[in-house]
Amino acid sequence: MCNAIWLAVLLLPLVDLGFWGWNSSVGATPQPQKVSGGPWEALQRQKRNWVWNQFFVLEEYTGTDPLYVGKLHSDVDKGDGNVKYVLMGEGATSIFTIDENTGDIHATKRLDREEQGYYTLRAQAVDRDTNIPVEAESEFIVKVQDINDNEPKFPDGPYTAAVPEMSPLGTMVVQVAATDADDPTYGHSARVVYSIVHGQPYFSVEPKTGIIRTALPNMDRERRDQYVLVIQAKDMIGQMGGLSGTTSVTVTLTDVNDNPPRFPHKPYQCSVNESLVVASEVTRLKAEDADLGSNAEMDYRIVDSDGPGMFSIATDEKTQEGVVILQKPLDYETKNTFSLRIEATNRNIDPQFLTFGPFSDTVTLKVNVKDVNEPPVFATALSKMVVSEAARVGTTIGVVSARDPDSANSSIRYSIDRNTDLERYFNVDAVSGIISTAKALDREVNSVHNITIFAIESQDPSQVGRGLAVITVMDINDNAPVFAIEYETLVCENASPGQVIQTISAVDKDEPPGGHRFFFTLASPAVSNQNFTLRDNKDNTASVLTKRGGFRRREQALYQLPVLIIDSGSPSLSSTNTLLVRVCDCDADGVPQACGAVAHTLPAGLSTGALLAILACIFILLVFVLLIVMMRRRRKEPLILEDERDIRENIVRYDDEGGGEEDTEAFDMVTLRNLNIMRDPKVRRDVTPETPTFFPYPPSTASRAAYKMLPDNVLFREFIWDRLKEADVDPSAPPYDSLQTYAFEGSGSVAESLSSLESLSSDSEQSYDYLSNWGPRFKKLADLYGNMEGNSIFS
Repeated sequence: MCNAIWLAVLLLPLVDLGFWGWNSSVGATPQPQKVSGGPWEALQRQKRNWVWNQFFVLEEYTGTDPLYVGKLHSDVDKGDGNVKYVLMGEGATSIFTIDENTGDIHATKRLDREEQGYYTLRAQAVDRDTNIPVEAESEFIVKVQDINDNEPKFPDGPYTAAVPEMSPLGTMVVQVAATDADDPTYGHSARVVYSIVHGQPYFSVEPKTGIIRTALPNMDRERRDQYVLVIQAKDMIGQMGGLSGTTSVTVTLTDVNDNPPRFPHKPYQCSVNESLVVASEVTRLKAEDADLGSNAEMDYRIVDSDGPGMFSIATDEKTQEGVVILQKPLDYETKNTFSLRIEATNRNIDPQFLTFGPFSDTVTLKVNVKDVNEPPVFATALSKMVVSEAARVGTTIGVVSARDPDSANSSIRYSIDRNTDLERYFNVDAVSGIISTAKALDREVNSVHNITIFAIESQDPSQVGRGLAVITVMDINDNAPVFAIEYETLVCENASPGQVIQTISAVDKDEPPGGHRFFFTLASPAVSNQNFTLRDNKDNTASVLTKRGGFRRREQALYQLPVLIIDSGSPSLSSTNTLLVRVCDCDADGVPQACGAVAHTLPAGLSTGALLAILACIFILLVFVLLIVMMRRRRKEPLILEDERDIRENIVRYDDEGGGEEDTEAFDMVTLRNLNIMRDPKVRRDVTPETPTFFPYPPSTASRAAYKMLPDNVLFREFIWDRLKEADVDPSAPPYDSLQTYAFEGSGSVAESLSSLESLSSDSEQSYDYLSNWGPRFKKLADLYGNMEGNSIFS
């Protein structure tokens, strides 16, 4: 009933405006027409078949019956049922239906204006029997009328925004916007107003624009840095029955430099050892600043200090701490406490917040110096001393002095770091610190000695101070002058008298303060010679001149000229140096062609080049012969000798048990009996001693024959005895008999083969009781084979 009343209210204005379709007999407005044929023209109504207007249908209809949309009627329809109405177009038959008899149109489904706002349909009246159109086809529109069925939505929500702290009242934060899917041209369904649900009294929102502004001045980030607002958008201009939607706005207060730095503790105090190294960190202190980032950056400086230049301070950029750095060494005995006044100032100051107070703070830092046991300190870190190289051993050079800087003032003992005085040229007195020579010095070997002196505390030897002594060795004239170089002096056979053939100079290892001055003269044996003379040039050089001409290589090819050189030292030193002068065959320009002695006259037809070639060939042959001899001497003999020189006493074997007298493979008995071969030292294949034997061999063939006539046991005993004597009398060789083996078992051996390879497979009942009579060496065999009945290995 309510839906019908509401529909009637909505359709009432449309009836007045003529939005329904009417035929000529119902509701059609007659229009006058002029009829000719009289003075007055009669007005006649003009006939029209269809009058179409817009139809409206409410969206979201929830009734049970189809929703009535409108009615179509044609004046051709006489009500006798001959006319049939047909509906075509968007939604025809699926959404909209028409009664083919009455022309009533209904909507069979619930419509949503937000999905489709209108539908275009076509209508036609046809003859029911023949389906022939009785009216022309016409088009009309069914518009879906909006209702408030969509709440406002925030497509960009939720929102985040930021505003500086301490912002003035009314500072804009952010603007929110809500959309409503309802028809904005009809009613107030899409007209939205904004309000703040949560976030008061800090923020406000403009109802129409959605702009959020600060509602309180001087909001402090350090107290609260974030706010979450809930903003509501309501349609129907906020009236009752309207729909609403909400969104959240997270507002963050950004930092500004509104807080000055402040030291949390006053005063500061720290302790440091006096042994702290310069440029080391003493302590750290920090002024607190509630701001963030660049607003919290600060600089530190020392405003005042009772130790000027002792300390400096710098800012640690990561932690914003003030780092106090030591600039000069500390000394507890001199000053054990320091007081510093330190200031911290904001680096980036905002002028609009200067009223909040001075953006700096000061604090007093007290530095206490702690005493530590320090090593001794030398009065002079570098001691320079001078000593003559002629100084005797034990000569005092200088003295070093060190003291204990601690209040205990411990006694000091001195020593030299021998790594700096490897040759031990110097000594130092452990108590007095006097440095003296320990060896003779030579300036020409080492002119400057850098030695390190240790100063050690007597009470605490771990405390060691180090000082440096530079000892310069002064020169004395202890080196005679000599030739500057090894001269090669040549004189031509055609040289003329008075010709300069060589200019000589000298050097002296000594270093006199005024420079060298050398005097040259011929030594006394050569002063009166008739061949050469010497002229001192007075500039530390001398010239050698010829006194005659007509030198002949055949007569004398080499002359020795002794030259005496004297230095200007005090006392002066001199030396005689021999100058060798070779006589040369020179060309017309005086260029030497051949020097030295003249070779003997060669045979006719043999040139010098041929002779040199022959000598070279002979030399090469000699070298080859020497190499072959050396290689044969060093060549090692093979272990297995040739059959004709095979001497078995040089072969050591341990795996041959022998075969009795008939075992000729183990040892060649003929070789032992052939003494003439054995007595020949060249045939021996072991290492032959170089020292000749003192026991002569049999001198004659008759004596050797006598040896052959001796029995075997005597023969072998004598042979072995001779070998032992040869080895004993050779002092340069090892005992050669230790390398010899004698595998001869003697004649008539009853043991035969001792091999047990066939013992187990033999059926012999041989008795081995005699093994027990062979002594302790055969005890094991006697136990195994002595009693075969009771001790069978198979029992």
